[in-house]
Amino acid sequence: MPQPSLPTESLAFALQRAAQALESVQKGTALPQALAQATAQCAPAVRAAAQDLAYRAVRRLGSSRALLALLVKSTLQARVRDILLCALALLQDAPEDAAYTEFTVVDQAVEAIAAQRRTVAAKGLANAVLRRYLRERDTLLAEIAKQPEARWNYPTWWIDTVRRAYPDQWETLLAAGDSRGPMTLRVNTRRVSVAAMQARLAQEGMASEVVGPVALRLAQAVPVDRLPGFADGWVSVQDAGAQLAAPLVLGENPRAGLRVLDACAAPGGKTGHLLEMADVQVTALESDRTRAPRIYENLERLGLSADVRIGDAGTPSKWSGGGWDGVPFDRILADVPCSAAGIVRRHPDIRWLRREADIAALVKEQQRILLALWDTLAVGGELIYATCSVFPAENEAQAQWFERVRTDAVRLDALGQLLMTAGGAHDGFYYARFQKR
Repeated sequence: MPQPSLPTESLAFALQRAAQALESVQKGTALPQALAQATAQCAPAVRAAAQDLAYRAVRRLGSSRALLALLVKSTLQARVRDILLCALALLQDAPEDAAYTEFTVVDQAVEAIAAQRRTVAAKGLANAVLRRYLRERDTLLAEIAKQPEARWNYPTWWIDTVRRAYPDQWETLLAAGDSRGPMTLRVNTRRVSVAAMQARLAQEGMASEVVGPVALRLAQAVPVDRLPGFADGWVSVQDAGAQLAAPLVLGENPRAGLRVLDACAAPGGKTGHLLEMADVQVTALESDRTRAPRIYENLERLGLSADVRIGDAGTPSKWSGGGWDGVPFDRILADVPCSAAGIVRRHPDIRWLRREADIAALVKEQQRILLALWDTLAVGGELIYATCSVFPAENEAQAQWFERVRTDAVRLDALGQLLMTAGGAHDGFYYARFQKR
């Protein structure tokens, strides 16, 4: 733990907390959980500062690791290493985009290391390393640019996969995934019109742009509690690409009373959207018991309700509440577990947590779920296969596989692969649509 003498509002203290989170990520913990553990006893302002630092560090992890390898030949203590990685991430920003001055970053990184008994001996080394980076920055950055992981800030296997899949777009796609995603709202038109909501936001000084039928992209992200009407269910935070799922499931003229299954439903964004669109009967299925309460919370805020079940989408007989009741669903949204390669601009830790071998395992799991859910679909009903990935093995290859193995599946028009772009309205998603004959 940091020494009491270090001011909690200082950058040095936030660097310590961010470094602790970064260490956990490198051991396999997702960044949100790592931050929650690292900042559990911190004030909101400190948590926000540590979160910003940690996300910056994870986005620049490839280049920062490469720089540190050039600057330090000896093995560092994990906490010293990770404070330096956080500092190097900050120092790579262009001067016009820098969150802190170079002097402040160096001074506070050294303070963060000096304030802990187990790392204090490394304060001189840290000062020398960071100052050398500033002196030799252009040379060092040119040197690491020769390394793909440092150049793009992704593991090599990820870079190679994207390059093979999108030979003309791979650089743009990798760069887009390294940018920050916008904050996009889904307007609940049962409560307020899109135009009225946009005007209300403007009254609060929040500029927005219409980027979908009920989607407003904010010019600047804000805490959700600042959004007018959020507590009353006027809006939800949901990427514009994710907002395409519910209209694809229900069609242009949704029929009231349709039986709809939202498989893999937590945290409930798509469930809420389905119910906002029409008076349909939604079963929201979630395998993770700890995430299911989020569905209830979101529906309660929206003033809507669904039949929430706990269970593995691939074993309908074991769903909570006695399993699937045998009454076929008219529509199924199979938003299956995937690599999440399409949402890396919001979750930069994904690229470092995923392994190449994970993709083959995910493909098998997706196929298992698809086959099981197909048996619960009514003849004439439709299933939407969805992922938040950009890897073809999880997307188009899966759709083609399903057409081959299920002769009663007719593929219908859908959106296919959506790719994120830098500053674009949506993340990377894939949608395929099948009708049961």
